[in-house]
Amino acid sequence: MSIDWKNYPVGRFHDELIDSDNKARAHAKPLASFLEKMDEDELAARQAAADLSIKEMGITFTVYSQEEGTIDRAWPFDIIPRIIAKSEWDRIEAGLKQRVHALNLFIDDLYHEQKVIKDGVFPKEVLADSVNFRPQCIGVNPPLGIWAHICGSDLVRDKDGTVYVLEDNLRVPSGVSYMLENRLVTKRVFPELFDDYAPLPVDDYPSQLFDTLAALSPRPAEYPEVAVMTPGIYNSAYFEHSYLAQQMGCELVEGRDLFVGDDDCVYMRTVDGNSRVDVIYRRIDDLFLDPEAFRPDSTLGVPGLLRAWKAGKVALANAPGSGVADDKVVYAFVPEIIRYYLGEDPIIPNVPTYRCMYEKERDHVLANLDKLVVKPANESGGYGMLMGPMSTKAERETFADLIRHNPRNYIAQPTLSLSTVPTVVGKRVEPRHLDLRPFILSADKIQVTTGGLTRVALRKGSLVVNSSQGGGSKDTWIVETPEKA
Repeated sequence: MSIDWKNYPVGRFHDELIDSDNKARAHAKPLASFLEKMDEDELAARQAAADLSIKEMGITFTVYSQEEGTIDRAWPFDIIPRIIAKSEWDRIEAGLKQRVHALNLFIDDLYHEQKVIKDGVFPKEVLADSVNFRPQCIGVNPPLGIWAHICGSDLVRDKDGTVYVLEDNLRVPSGVSYMLENRLVTKRVFPELFDDYAPLPVDDYPSQLFDTLAALSPRPAEYPEVAVMTPGIYNSAYFEHSYLAQQMGCELVEGRDLFVGDDDCVYMRTVDGNSRVDVIYRRIDDLFLDPEAFRPDSTLGVPGLLRAWKAGKVALANAPGSGVADDKVVYAFVPEIIRYYLGEDPIIPNVPTYRCMYEKERDHVLANLDKLVVKPANESGGYGMLMGPMSTKAERETFADLIRHNPRNYIAQPTLSLSTVPTVVGKRVEPRHLDLRPFILSADKIQVTTGGLTRVALRKGSLVVNSSQGGGSKDTWIVETPEKA
């Protein structure tokens, strides 16, 4: 049997490919027609071919389990691409540039005059309790005034088609390597589709990333020495660290490969002697970067690295302290932050958010825990959350106590009806929920990936898209809508 879109269960969700009348959306018609001609055995065979390609290419991610320890698993990938019309994408791109511009101004202000607090736009108590604010960075002027050079903002679409920013990742956002590999696998599995479509390219990301990092170099040179700094092979994102270093033609280093000289410059130990490093794309959390400045027990960092950065002898991306804006409570204030620094309304809205630090909003949350999603300020990966509609009474009581004990640490949001997309399940196609993480690069200019990492909840009915909790991914295509759609 072939796919019959008339019987595809769109239901009460916005589907990215099929509309409520069970017809393909204008920009997805060639894809729907292509899939419709494919019987269930061929569909399953193509998915199997993708899975084999991923194993052959060594595309993995690492998960941690108390029972099994550290495990490398093949990257979970679904072959049906997620397609977005360029006309819609242009607005999303503008909204992401606006957002990251305002966030960089906000971070720089917090480490200098803190006007946003003095003017009553941002509460001083939120900053006072921030676990990612680094007093060591006060007064530092990073190159070009940019703190978050690589940002990954998660986008979701609700049942009415509205796109929202769900959260911002400004510390060490991951996943871009899988975006690149997803395109390569799709080209292997569905080469015919590229006859009907010309999705905007993503393979220029490594060169864009290198140019972003090179623009930060303290030494004028056509090819500054850029290094990717990793915690090591046991880190969950090590595949990405090594992949990006290889794609950029940069050195992949660990803390033990670097040292800070008497001149406050950073050097890399090589077989040919010591070589100065101009820019470090660090994939290590702040507290482990420099045992002199942060955790003295860190064996991952480089003693004196913060001193070298403050002296302007090396650039660090993302800058230490940029995580102050990577906080779900700060997220709730981003619309006000955009208006304050840019004098503009947000192009992409936040998900409606209740801040438990305010009594009235907290009372509403406590009275509606069974309907809301409650998130702690600084957890990631889908951990530490309460999914109200799916929770037990005991879980809600536990979260009520947590909120009362530390209200600043929690926000709550309505449970969104996340959009769906056709996904291969065995020999069938079924809708699964998804989100999107575009990546925004900021230095002498701001660039947004043409698409991003689409993450999909492979379990039926699940809203959790993280790969460590059963999620997978899809290739993301930005395409022009045919004139005669």
